[in-house]
Amino acid sequence: MISELLAAIFLLAGCLFMLVAALGVFRMPDLLTRMHATTKSGVLGAGLIMCAVMLFFGESSVTLKALAVMAFTTLTSPIAAHTIGRAGYFIGVPLWEKTLKDELQGRYDEQSHTLRSQEASDTEQKS
Repeated sequence: MISELLAAIFLLAGCLFMLVAALGVFRMPDLLTRMHATTKSGVLGAGLIMCAVMLFFGESSVTLKALAVMAFTTLTSPIAAHTIGRAGYFIGVPLWEKTLKDELQGRYDEQSHTLRSQEASDTEQKS
């Protein structure tokens, strides 16, 4: 009874975070802020839903699979978001007009697809 109630609470919380992630896709103004909203909320929502699954079923095989899903989403979502963000920046997806600072501007080499550190950029500008 208590585990079912906790599972329902975790499931509801996970669904709410997934809803926030979905709303972030529609409400955020540019690629980078959309990815931020979906990655953070999506991973947390999926983790809470998997916690609900573990509590509700209570079997070791289900728990192991739910933990594997949690580990997979926690490890791969930030990497995927970084890759998509980097590709978007490289092809010139426009930033939001209220973006205050573009920290990659002047440091990203479009030929080699490498990023120079602030010190290297400052040294090249002084020369």
